[in-house]
Amino acid sequence: MWALGSGITAEETKKECHPEGFCPEGSYAGKCHPEGFSPKDLYTKEEKTIMKIRTRYAPSPTGKMHVGNLRTALYEFLIAKHEGGDFMLRIEDTDQERFVEGAIDIINRTLEKTGLTHDEGPDKDGGYGPYVQSERVKTGIYMKYAKELIDKGEAYYCFCDKERLATLKTEVVEGKEISIYDKHCLGLSKEEVEANLAAGKPFVVRQNIPNEGTTTFKDELYGDITVENAELDDMILIKSDGYPTYNFANVVDDHTMNITHVVRGNEYISSSPKYQRLYDAFGWESPVYIHLPLITDENHKKLSKRSGHSSFEDLLEQGFVTEAIVNFIALLGWSPEDNREIFSLDELIKEFDYHRISKSPAVFDIVKLRWMNGEYLKAMDFDTFYEMAEPYLKQTIKKDLDLKKIANMVKTRIEVFPDIAEHVDFFEELPEYDIAMYTHKKMKTDAASSLQVLKDLLPVLEAQDDYSNDALYQTLLKYVEEKGVKNGYVMWPIRTAVSGKQMTPAGATEIMEVLGKEESIKRIRKGIELLDSAASV
Repeated sequence: MWALGSGITAEETKKECHPEGFCPEGSYAGKCHPEGFSPKDLYTKEEKTIMKIRTRYAPSPTGKMHVGNLRTALYEFLIAKHEGGDFMLRIEDTDQERFVEGAIDIINRTLEKTGLTHDEGPDKDGGYGPYVQSERVKTGIYMKYAKELIDKGEAYYCFCDKERLATLKTEVVEGKEISIYDKHCLGLSKEEVEANLAAGKPFVVRQNIPNEGTTTFKDELYGDITVENAELDDMILIKSDGYPTYNFANVVDDHTMNITHVVRGNEYISSSPKYQRLYDAFGWESPVYIHLPLITDENHKKLSKRSGHSSFEDLLEQGFVTEAIVNFIALLGWSPEDNREIFSLDELIKEFDYHRISKSPAVFDIVKLRWMNGEYLKAMDFDTFYEMAEPYLKQTIKKDLDLKKIANMVKTRIEVFPDIAEHVDFFEELPEYDIAMYTHKKMKTDAASSLQVLKDLLPVLEAQDDYSNDALYQTLLKYVEEKGVKNGYVMWPIRTAVSGKQMTPAGATEIMEVLGKEESIKRIRKGIELLDSAASV
């Protein structure tokens, strides 16, 4: 029910109007409230303007959660929480053919993991349940309101069979061929309709849209949008299986659950005039509509499953962390007043103003997401990082090495966890490498100088027992001072010999500390052997 500025609670209102606890909202006049009074009348105009914001995330359980759906949930959540309102979860499972087993678990798991905690829903009754549309169907709520529209002449029974529907003319709308219904059953008499119903003839209920005039609806971003009624078809409200269509159930549920703000993709703009006509037909106030821009890939095509990163689960599997995903998705269409890009969820709640949502398509830039994820990894406390990194380390390194030291090396160098493998694979096994790597212009090294350094230091390192990073560094530093050369002149050939790589997550002595004395000496000898062989050719 409505949240009252006068201090009267929704439950108190419900009890005052209906001692039995049920108020079929929307059918006040002459029915449940013959005196013409409804709970809405308890509002003053001023109180309505400060009414508590209520948003809902209403997904269909059809599989993984697409990035666009997660953005919708996030924006609904932020709009509500920014104003201290309520965020509701409602499951829209009216399309039973598309229902995927386990999809509701995915929805719940995703919302929990992302921190988008709902205030009410299937598992938290806030007095507006049921919160699953298939359960709401059983209460008869949709047919009740469909019949109300029929009584008003705003809808009608349609008994046309598939064969007749197949003969109707078609139009191509947004790339899809759809048939245009010709209002054939609108002309049936009351007696004909009753006879068909009594005979059990299958039917649907269609919205009756006039052929003349226009319909106007308002979107917070796009403003007033007016369409010719002749462009609108008599859409089905109740299907032949008794279930409501997505469009009709949305309107009924949003109204009876007192949803104040509805956020959805701009692909639904074309459906909005029909929604508006339903609100007008019932005499209901429509919610605030906010249609979000399209999300595209880097090629400015609609983000599809083929992109490989179209769902929340895809991104988790690719090694992105939840906080970075949420942060990144928040910026797919919305921008703060400054150029700041890193936001915690609490900071987003504080800063989010939906009027700053853009109408331009938002590009899903995977490079930017990788950068942002790297920033979150750098800022993450080490214990949390290690817990997440350990499985990736163990996939690459089977030897008994200090994985925590290795994790600490890569923490600030990777963008996503799968990057770990290419940074640390040399710890497991020295790769084949070209001796050209020993030549480095900046370090002023070449094959000959590197061979000399390795030969000089081999007996020194063989004699050393303390293989801690500090001890090894002091040993090499002493050699640098004795030879009067720069650090890189010595460190480069040693690092090349023990790693076999040009790029490593740590310096020579840090690597040797993890490898240990035996493996380090073995690799340095291998370097000497390679350089000697090349010199003798």
